[in-house]
Parts: sequence; C-alpha cells; structure tokens
Amino acid sequence: MQNDPERLPPLDLLVAFEAAARHLSFTRAGAERFVTQSAISRQIRALEDELGVALFRRRHRALALTDEGQRLQASCVAVLAQLRAAVSALRAPARREVLALTTTPGLASLWLIPRLPSFTKMHPGIDVRMDTSFERRDLRADGFDLAIRYGRVGKTEGRQLFSEAMLPVCSPKLLRGRGPALRTPADLRQHTLLQLASMPGAGMPLEWAPWLQAVGLTELQPAATLSFSGYGEAIAAALAGQGVALGRRPLVDALLRSGKLVAPFKDATASIRAYYLVVEPAARSKPAVRALESWLLEQAAREA
Repeated sequence: MQNDPERLPPLDLLVAFEAAARHLSFTRAGAERFVTQSAISRQIRALEDELGVALFRRRHRALALTDEGQRLQASCVAVLAQLRAAVSALRAPARREVLALTTTPGLASLWLIPRLPSFTKMHPGIDVRMDTSFERRDLRADGFDLAIRYGRVGKTEGRQLFSEAMLPVCSPKLLRGRGPALRTPADLRQHTLLQLASMPGAGMPLEWAPWLQAVGLTELQPAATLSFSGYGEAIAAALAGQGVALGRRPLVDALLRSGKLVAPFKDATASIRAYYLVVEPAARSKPAVRALESWLLEQAAREA
C-alpha cells in the first residue's frame, strides 16, 4: 500500500506546501497556518519523504521551488481553489443577510407588512429587520440601510414612493345599522370620529382639519371622538365599527378593496404629505439593499 503511486498524501501536508510555495517562506506560511516555522518545515519534509522527491531548494535565507515543486504547486492551486469554491457554495444557503429598514407604524402595519412575504419569497436569503417609529432615525449612526419617511411634499429628502389622499372610512356595519345616517359629510356631526392623539388645546386633529376645510365644514363638531397613539389603532377601531376614521390612501386601499372598510363619501382630498424612500449611501453598494429598493419602487408603482 505504501508504494501505491495513486495514494494521496494527507491533505494538511498539501495545504502547508501550497502556503509555503506561495510565500516561498516557511515562516510566513507558518503565520498563515497559525503554526510555527519549524512545524511547516517538518510538514514539507514529510511530504517530500512521502513523494520521494525534493520540492524546495533550500538556500541561505531563501527558498526556491524545484521543477517537481512547481508542478505540484500548479495542481494544488487549481484543486484547492475548486475545493474552496465547492465548500463556499454549500455554505451559502446558511448565510443570511439582514437589512434594517425604519418607517412609520401606520405604513408598516397597513401597507408594508402585508406585502413583505412576496419579497422574502423572491429573496429567501435576505431578512428584513423593521423599526417602526415616528422618530427620524439617522440611518448611518443608527445602523439602518433604508427608510420610508412621511413628510411634506417638496420638503422631504428621498425618492417619492407615492402621494397621499384622504377620505373618511368606516365599517360597512356602521352604514347598515339603525344609527344616524352617513350620507353626506355634514352627517359626521352625528358620529364618533377616530383620530390620532393631538397635543392638549390643539383642537381638531391635524388629519381631519384639512379634509373638513376642503368640504366646507371647518366648524363641524362630532358627536364624540376617540383618540389613539397610532394610525393602525385608529383603523382597527374603524374595522370594529367604533366610528369613522380618516383613511389615508393608499394605506387603506387593500381594506377598501376587500370590503372590510367602505368610503361613504367617494371624493378624496389630496394631502400635502407623501411617502419617500431614502437609502443610506454606503448601504447602496449591497446587492440585497438594491433588491429591496427595487422591490419597494415596484410595489409603489402599482399604487399609481
């Protein structure tokens, strides 16, 4: 068995030889392999004994490959590169890239989260970590790759994803019940308005004021109000039939299409705000970030 010409030497000897041949130094090869210079020297000597040929010419403070050493080096480089590529391909599915995105709670719960499964299905190696907050995050300092921001048209940085339009929405059971009519905007005075909490003394909440002004009802006083800290909660209350919320399109479009919410008055009022996509400049070099950016733009284009 010892004389079998096809028997391979131990792999660790070949790896040590490849490092020594590349560096032409047992010392540097040892540092790369996290062993001593003498350990590399012993491995090379063992490989030469195994093959029965000299692989290096040992000179004073210098090494040179013999003809046999050059032939073996060429083979080792090719085979080890192929082996490393195969191992890398096997490990690739286990490596997952995590992207961090920050946006408002309302857009996250009503628009983004319902759509995300289509992105993760298209890109199974990418995970999205989502931060939902009204605070304006510093993307670089806080470690975020992308942001979808809600701001005034013309005064917010980033690429506009979609504009916003406002119209009252409610549960269809609110229209079918025996309660007050809801046929014209003036009928809102007989209903509970669902709103985001406003500062004390601020009067009518900001989301209702522009719409009521647009329909000429700036003095309207509802029968009652329910205030919430988040837009998603206000919409949840509307779904439960607790009152009328001011729907922000396209955030409520899916609920309108499904019939879970209805718009008693069909005309929508354009908002002075819109949603903008911002990508942290350094993060744009990541293919996964570009994939999420493209997907978001594609999803937003469907709202146009």
